[in-house]
Amino acid sequence: MNSGRFDMGSIDVAWCPGCGNFAILNTLKAALEEIGITPTKLVMVSGIGQAAKIPHYMKCNVFNGLHGRALPAATAIKAVNPGLTVIAESGDGDMYGEGGNHFLHAIRRNPDITNIVHNNMVYGLTKGQASPTSRRGFVTPVQVRGVSEEPFNPLAVAIAQKATFVARGFAGDQERLKELLVRAVSHRGYALVDILQPCVSFNKLNTFAWFREHTVSLPSSHDPTDPVEAFRRAMEDDPLPLGVFYEETGRPIFEETLGLYERSDLPLFRRERNMAELQRLVDGKTGR
Repeated sequence: MNSGRFDMGSIDVAWCPGCGNFAILNTLKAALEEIGITPTKLVMVSGIGQAAKIPHYMKCNVFNGLHGRALPAATAIKAVNPGLTVIAESGDGDMYGEGGNHFLHAIRRNPDITNIVHNNMVYGLTKGQASPTSRRGFVTPVQVRGVSEEPFNPLAVAIAQKATFVARGFAGDQERLKELLVRAVSHRGYALVDILQPCVSFNKLNTFAWFREHTVSLPSSHDPTDPVEAFRRAMEDDPLPLGVFYEETGRPIFEETLGLYERSDLPLFRRERNMAELQRLVDGKTGR
């Protein structure tokens, strides 16, 4: 499933042997190849963590930001250059922990970006403390008596916030994961893909075998246009459903609601009319 178009060639990879990130990297490349996106038209935006290293291993435009700050950067990049395909991706700690506030408000704004989250239910880069999605009872070097808090439910939150595309995949099923990624990247508006991904070094509970035993595909009868049904499915805990929970089309995207320029795929700095309008607004605010 490797794609030569996005392949960086022979480089050192910082992940542990057997890490679920390898499967996500290969599947993402295959999905982008299937869609027909070229590296020069793709921007990968990430924060901090093992999952956030994926852009380092792809031939494309990359913005590697601060911990938890991938989504505002991705939103801004898409706003000023809407002709680009923009993907914000990081781990569950980066996106749902440090970046939890940006997660909520990115959904509200509905930018035309894809948000891929590697959900291994642990902080891998910082050696194994509980993450927002760690399950109750999970024992770590920090949570020595086990996690007592209710795990964060990103799908339920996203559906409640009216995200226009919400899906969950599993790194151990690359064919179905590729289908989800193709749909998410092709979707017009904010698209969340939460990917269950084992951490072989610091999470000995939620392994590939555990995820296979505790996940199930959404039934063919599931209606992804029904937000109430989607929310009910997102609240299911064991087994964890996989697939597209919710999808809404036709809602205005963030880039079109700014009121600064006409609809165009040209980057903002190449639009003379828009730059003149921006200058007029600046002059008005500064009293020139």
